[in-house]
Amino acid sequence: MTEPLLEIQGLTTSIETDTGLIRPVHDVSLSLDAGETLALVGESGSGKSMLAFSIMRLLPSAGRVESGRILWKGRDILTLGREELRRIRGKEIALIFQEAGSALNPVRTIGSQLAEPLRTHLGMTRKDARDRAVELLREVKIGDAESRVRDYAHQMSGGMKQRVLIAMAIACDPELVIADEPTTALDATLQAHILELLRELKEERSLSLLLITHDLGLVKENADRVAVMYAGRLVEEGPVERVLAHAGHPYTIGLWQSLPKARGGEPGKAKLKALEGTVPHLATLPPGCAFGPRCPVFFEPCDQEVPTLQLVENEKRHRTACYKNDAVRNAMKTSVTR
Repeated sequence: MTEPLLEIQGLTTSIETDTGLIRPVHDVSLSLDAGETLALVGESGSGKSMLAFSIMRLLPSAGRVESGRILWKGRDILTLGREELRRIRGKEIALIFQEAGSALNPVRTIGSQLAEPLRTHLGMTRKDARDRAVELLREVKIGDAESRVRDYAHQMSGGMKQRVLIAMAIACDPELVIADEPTTALDATLQAHILELLRELKEERSLSLLLITHDLGLVKENADRVAVMYAGRLVEEGPVERVLAHAGHPYTIGLWQSLPKARGGEPGKAKLKALEGTVPHLATLPPGCAFGPRCPVFFEPCDQEVPTLQLVENEKRHRTACYKNDAVRNAMKTSVTR
């Protein structure tokens, strides 16, 4: 059996804040195979972006990885020295940042920003890097690429800036691209174009893709598997079609039911079923299941112990962390007995 391209084992990341120590990533285990698209879904504050920053070792100064491993092709990224990490970051694993407007340097041309990773990782000359920058802009379907390389970020629309970030991510032909909310602040039409572009690039370049989004509606057509995060923990994970058809966690069900299409109506026409409440602050999590205060099926075991991911029924690849699942309840009983 081939080992995963990326494997996260029991990862816990903490940050020291004014309100105390929080863990935006708590005991997360995930894997991503070569050529696969994994969607990481959850509301703002669920820990998705912090998981991405942990993988790239781009945590804020107050943050640190407490425990766990991040295996990239079998090597633990957390143990790599600065030079080894530099060779991987950008060249083998690339990150598309969430906010295109703030991710691009406003005082440097688009061409110079595209050329930088080409010169750093591939040793290209200035001229070759500039020529390749033009090719990259064409590849992400930005017209008049020869002229656009001389533009600054403020001269581009939101959709064009997002395409530039995608061009920067694929510049060194990485094996894995992490796309952190790549359609944020874009209208529906531009969202569709950006997602279509990512799908095309994935196929053409045989990329693996970790797609981070708060919108479960984007997952069905754009991912092979989905992992749902809530308050720093994974609450459900499995093949997209299986999870959407037979969601085992009330949070996943709530996210799906809040979409018009999931309820049989056209977008904008069906009455939405709102998911009540908000993600709790990580410094003041409730006991037991963090989703408990918002859960429509909350019952006695839920406030006693944090449920762990267990297989749903006889499915080998579908896991959920909810006491509605017999396997999860049995796991709790076993741990209590011990």
